[in-house]
Amino acid sequence: MIWLTWRQFRSQAAVLFAAVATLAATLTVTGPQLADLYRTAGSGLVDQVSSADQTLYYTGLLIVLAVPAIIGMFWGAPLIARELETGTHYLAWNQGVTRTHWLATKLGIGTAASMTAAGLTSLAVSWWSSPIDRSINGGGATDTYFARLDPVAFAARGVVPMAHAAFAFVLGVALGLVIRRTLPAMATTFALYTAVQIAVPMWIRSHLAAADQTTVPIEPDGAPISIQEEAKEIIAHPEVPGAWETSQQTLNAAGQPAPVPSSFADCLRTESGPPTLQQFEGCLADLGAQGYKQQVTYQPAGNFWTLQWSETGLYLGLALALTGFCAWWIRRRVT
Repeated sequence: MIWLTWRQFRSQAAVLFAAVATLAATLTVTGPQLADLYRTAGSGLVDQVSSADQTLYYTGLLIVLAVPAIIGMFWGAPLIARELETGTHYLAWNQGVTRTHWLATKLGIGTAASMTAAGLTSLAVSWWSSPIDRSINGGGATDTYFARLDPVAFAARGVVPMAHAAFAFVLGVALGLVIRRTLPAMATTFALYTAVQIAVPMWIRSHLAAADQTTVPIEPDGAPISIQEEAKEIIAHPEVPGAWETSQQTLNAAGQPAPVPSSFADCLRTESGPPTLQQFEGCLADLGAQGYKQQVTYQPAGNFWTLQWSETGLYLGLALALTGFCAWWIRRRVT
């Protein structure tokens, strides 16, 4: 059964592992030069990265983020849906192989291969990007690159991509079992996996580790301040290298949450258009004089591995739950 499953699976696996090997070879050639540059430039590295390495940085991010989705669509969804669609599953079941054994073999081999592919990709990209990540954690500019805790980069670093891949693969298998048609199962897998990948960083990830808070005075010479939604919301950016800012609220002079006063929005309105820098700073000074402050909640850079392991456990738990669902469905609902 293992040999037969591998024969059915090996073509898709060969294509993806060949792509991973090509990426790893490219990163191995260019990585040492970036590491040498970091040893001489330190936190200033982010200002000296070449355009070619910058392109490779973003390419690596996109590849690691895409691998679990590709695995779910092209490995997971067709794995059983194609057999149910063509009826070839009866051949195995009529030769003394139980449904549970048949499913367990397919899930076991597929999950192991999925986690291996995602893990190798993440390892290569995390190693290559580590000088840039250390530079940002040391106070380097983040206008061009992402801190490791940034929602974009976090899913492409460490051990989390392996859990994402396991979840995506089992999700595809589960949807293939239920839908029983390959193309609809592939499309649904991509849609649901994408939805989960958006939902987790927006509403769940920030609660997986204890956050820190800091209060930022609203003043022209303080932390950088920006305005969103037509001056209805103030965004402060305190100097906390490598941190992920998760929420903000404005506090009044009594230290209580309060909306930005309408006078601030009126202060920023000019007949000639957006205020000048001098006008903007004057409005901030007026707001600070009234005692307003900005409270910023953030995940510090030191919480990276805590969040990594917590999210890994979350996704592996989801994959395990889906595995149980598959086992129940194939025994009760598949004929």
